[in-house]
Amino acid sequence: MQYQAEVTIELKTGMLDPEGTTIKRALQHLGYDTESVKTAKMYTIELEADNEQSARENVNEMCQKLIANPIIHNYSISMREKQ
Repeated sequence: MQYQAEVTIELKTGMLDPEGTTIKRALQHLGYDTESVKTAKMYTIELEADNEQSARENVNEMCQKLIANPIIHNYSISMREKQ
């Protein structure tokens, strides 16, 4: 079966986010009142697996080995069967 995973990678609480700080400052210069801006990255991964659980386990392993740094990142996985 074909599956599509959306992986969202965010910095853990307390980690510096210079990109978010720069975006917040630029938005304020444009006149927008922003409390905070946090950056995140989203990856879309298409893969084949026998079932959704197996697909999720594969994507989780990809995140742990390469996509996310577990020391500074949190990640979430949204999985769906591809038609």
